[in-house]
Amino acid sequence: MRANQALGAAFAGMAAIVIGAAAMAQQQWPARSILVVSPFGGGTTNDLVADLVLDHVGKQLGQPFVIENRPGGGGTVGVASAVHAAPDGYTLLLSSSAMSSAVVLRKSLPYDALHDLEPVAMFGGQPSVLVAAPADGFKTAADLVAAAKAKPGTLKFASVGVGSASYFAAERFRLAAGIDVRHVPYRGPVEALGDLMAGRVDFYFVPIPPAQPLITQGKVVALGVSTSYRLIDLPTVPALKEAGYSIDPYLFWCGLSAPANTPRDIVDKLNAAIWNVLIVPGVQTRFRQMGFTPMLMKPEQYGKFVADDMTAMIQLGKDAHIEPAD
Repeated sequence: MRANQALGAAFAGMAAIVIGAAAMAQQQWPARSILVVSPFGGGTTNDLVADLVLDHVGKQLGQPFVIENRPGGGGTVGVASAVHAAPDGYTLLLSSSAMSSAVVLRKSLPYDALHDLEPVAMFGGQPSVLVAAPADGFKTAADLVAAAKAKPGTLKFASVGVGSASYFAAERFRLAAGIDVRHVPYRGPVEALGDLMAGRVDFYFVPIPPAQPLITQGKVVALGVSTSYRLIDLPTVPALKEAGYSIDPYLFWCGLSAPANTPRDIVDKLNAAIWNVLIVPGVQTRFRQMGFTPMLMKPEQYGKFVADDMTAMIQLGKDAHIEPAD
């Protein structure tokens, strides 16, 4: 055998060994703990949902999931770090509706969420309920809209800041109803609910858990929910779409993504494990306690959901004249 033939054979042999080793490593996944990047500070509802789901998934797969908080840049720092990680299944991203918000709130991003990430699975979504101040006397969303149209620019809505779920839900409603109302931002939901109950603001979109006891006690009035269907915990409260408003359902959602080019068998293995967790009655009960609804999706369905959400958010940004930051 000539020298160049021998060298070629050696290289071919080495390539076969590398490919074989890679295939074996992929088959053995996971062989160690899996890092999940959370792009916000600790203690968020997203983290609590992820902890619940991934604890069960880790037991199924035989390796723990470690959630690491990497806040900064409105969530963009953490997303960027996950995007640039090796696509080997050992670094994943706790993805959420904040990725859709970032497209509207920032002029440029250090990643392309639709192409730099591989959709794995949806965990679930957290709907909001539209609540009003009892002193205003509103019984339905139509009452609120009629009052707003009678005195444009007078009614005020609360949120926990531009870019928050409460803000985007209110903006969608405002545009669908065609009303002129004023935005009053708050540091947190406690302050917003306090001023709502005192009548200093007129309406607020808030997650179900903090609102439900106040609704029961008559301290706030529920006028509608942000989904396209009625909620189990608020069966008498109509969906805003049901009430006649052409408004897309709005959820604060979260799920799991991986760096682009993560092997498909790893994605499928994760998706199947998460699916198994989301159908467990005890997990569904805990979800409801956090105001979340489990949403079972295959990777392609989750990818389409994220793409559609981003498209809707971009349109909202244009319609609401939201100015992105640098």
